[in-house]
Amino acid sequence: MRQTQGPAFHVSSPALSFAAFRRHLLSSFASLATAVPLFRPGSSLPGSAAPLLGAPPADSGALDATRQAPSSRLRSTLGASVVEGMFAEVFTACAGATVLTAWAIALGLGPLLVGVMTALPFCAQFIQFPAAWLTSTFGHRRVALTAVCLSRLVMFPLAVLPWLDLDLPARQHLLLVVAGASAVLGVVGNNAWVAWMGELVPRPVRGRFFGRRTALTTLAGTVASLGAGVLLDRLRPLEGLGLALPLLALGACVMGGVTTLLMASQHDPAPPGSAPRLELKSALVPLKDPLAKRVLTYQIAWNAAVGVSAPFFALHSIQNLKMTFVLVALHAAGVAAVRILTAPLWGRLIDKVGAQPVLMACSLGIGVIPALWLLPAEGRLWPLLFDGVLAGALWGGHALAIFALPLTVAPRQGRPFYLAAFSTAGGLAYAAAAALGGTLAALIPEHFILGGQSWVNLHVLFVLSSVARLGAGLLAARLPEPGAHPTTSFSALLLRLGPRAWSSRVLPEPLSPPTTDHSGRQREAQTR
Repeated sequence: MRQTQGPAFHVSSPALSFAAFRRHLLSSFASLATAVPLFRPGSSLPGSAAPLLGAPPADSGALDATRQAPSSRLRSTLGASVVEGMFAEVFTACAGATVLTAWAIALGLGPLLVGVMTALPFCAQFIQFPAAWLTSTFGHRRVALTAVCLSRLVMFPLAVLPWLDLDLPARQHLLLVVAGASAVLGVVGNNAWVAWMGELVPRPVRGRFFGRRTALTTLAGTVASLGAGVLLDRLRPLEGLGLALPLLALGACVMGGVTTLLMASQHDPAPPGSAPRLELKSALVPLKDPLAKRVLTYQIAWNAAVGVSAPFFALHSIQNLKMTFVLVALHAAGVAAVRILTAPLWGRLIDKVGAQPVLMACSLGIGVIPALWLLPAEGRLWPLLFDGVLAGALWGGHALAIFALPLTVAPRQGRPFYLAAFSTAGGLAYAAAAALGGTLAALIPEHFILGGQSWVNLHVLFVLSSVARLGAGLLAARLPEPGAHPTTSFSALLLRLGPRAWSSRVLPEPLSPPTTDHSGRQREAQTR
């Protein structure tokens, strides 16, 4: 007996370890999917448009096990949600920031208008609270279906733009209107979708479900982005619109119809009006909380530092570095791959040392990334390899930490308002900084000589953003983390994240599944 049990034990241990690793990896996927900020604002990255960007529902709105749908119906709904997410990534590939940058170049938008256009999704975060009111008044499913459908079908005017009798300024304004309408409707739809999923997906499987969903949508987004890049390189003329951009806009509308049908096949276990009514005084609570104020200060400083340069990386790649759209998509895919591979490591480190030290380290590291964009030039793109590795690793850790830290500050009862306040403050700061960056780029000569080297106006924004990010990273030393010991100096940070922090094994205990909160995110231990 003892001899037969021994081999069985050795065979099952790797299986348990692999199962634990898969569970931990999916939990990291889920955390990345639910991070409040986007990966790199202003650029298209497969799987970067966080599906849970809006505020999650309050715990009081969750259904108990006795009111859940039958398992077969639930499995069908969750399967449809995964497929819908994959088609939604195809829509993003057809109408994301990189394609909108191509529209801007084709229509002759200057840096100012490019900054304004790419800042619109972040400025739209201002309507988080009205969106929450719409969701609670008219029901999750109804608002999500309507707003998400309109946010994608609104691209149709761009599909027929070459055949509209409009002058160039009118075409530019139409592009801005379409981008703005899609951003606003997207925030409303996303807020409702979050509440819908919070009611629908059972708590024990939320981490695994959103992890698997994000993995598959990231894969679909990578393939779709490469396909869109090939189409743009083949059919986009040197001047004018050509056929590629209208075809992508038409494809975005088709994907909007497909995703709407897939969403319509999913049931809603909560009838309209079942969510609690929102009160204005509850929305103002985060502004009076001293701990939340520190997080808000960091969010404002960080998003402003990022927004100065982020809208212009794609423009610089295409216009100054002469990169093809396929190369841009390959770079984004490489960043996404590094981000996915390093997510479990960051998740384990956050569990061990806390979110605040990781956030501070990643913020300071990300401060170097814009300066790397001073190195590549037309025909010399190899420095972007370093950008891909650093951006994928550090932005992945930043996303996990900036998601985990506000959850430790926000009380469970008012958590939707806290996260909405953080999203709104960060979005408005990013939008203002992007507009400022566009103004500065328009005022600076497009090409100039300094120190015997040739530079472009966007290089100035990269340097400014790098300095500002480092300053915002130092602000992370003031961030609170209840139940943990925040790192307040650079030397303490080096000791905290030294080799000993990485020495323990990455895998969690095989038989101990991760604890999830009401929105499916892996809960940070608030009693550390």
